[in-house]
Amino acid sequence: MTDTRGTIIGDRSPMPDTAGTLYCVGLGPGDPDLMTVKSRRLLSTAKIVSYFHKRGKRGNARTIADGLYSDTALELPMEYPITTEALVESSTYQNALTSFYDDKAHDLAERLRAGDDIIVLCEGDPFFYGSFMHLYLRLRETHNIEVVPGVTGMSGSWTNSGHPITYGDDIMSVLPGTLPEDVLALRLGQCDAAVIMKIGRNMAKVRRALTSAGLAARSIYVERGTMTDEVIIPLSEKATDTAPYFSMILVPGQGRRL
Repeated sequence: MTDTRGTIIGDRSPMPDTAGTLYCVGLGPGDPDLMTVKSRRLLSTAKIVSYFHKRGKRGNARTIADGLYSDTALELPMEYPITTEALVESSTYQNALTSFYDDKAHDLAERLRAGDDIIVLCEGDPFFYGSFMHLYLRLRETHNIEVVPGVTGMSGSWTNSGHPITYGDDIMSVLPGTLPEDVLALRLGQCDAAVIMKIGRNMAKVRRALTSAGLAARSIYVERGTMTDEVIIPLSEKATDTAPYFSMILVPGQGRRL
């Protein structure tokens, strides 16, 4: 059982009053106007802000938060050591990311013990495929944590597409594009509606799986949903098999309509 701060009740003694709190704020799908009031309020008083980013880039979360906290706030960027240089299932990828999250959790813990409050930025919702979850699992039993939910990228995308994702008793599946092609096709064939995340270099495989499941014709491709350079088109109009990480495919349901 957990309390509202994300800590495990009964597993540890109460934190001292001087301990800082780690806040993770969900920033929504990209459009700053879709951020929650609570996230904006916390950012307006932030003194220390941390965020994930790829080498050489600011990161989407930092970009969404532009101008929403003081320029005097201390920034703690967390640069991923590896992104697409190795396969997700490889030991190289796993070991590099495990060490990365260990190190960043240690760094944040030192500041929390000193009494600092820290805000970690997270696009979408922190508990939905968010990188913050890996820090949360390392820190939740020993530090005060508050997670602020956000509008997910998929809900922002299906709203902007103009296609309701589920009707009546439709069953929706959320699938990562990193799954093997046969598993993707099997899962797609078992659902009424679907959202496929993490497209990136998996585009060709995902397209074949949708075709095998008989769903390609009603699939919708979304790139950088709700952001200024958003692209929403039928999958059939997507001419190439190249796609950024921040893309997804929607398969709207066809259930009961009144």
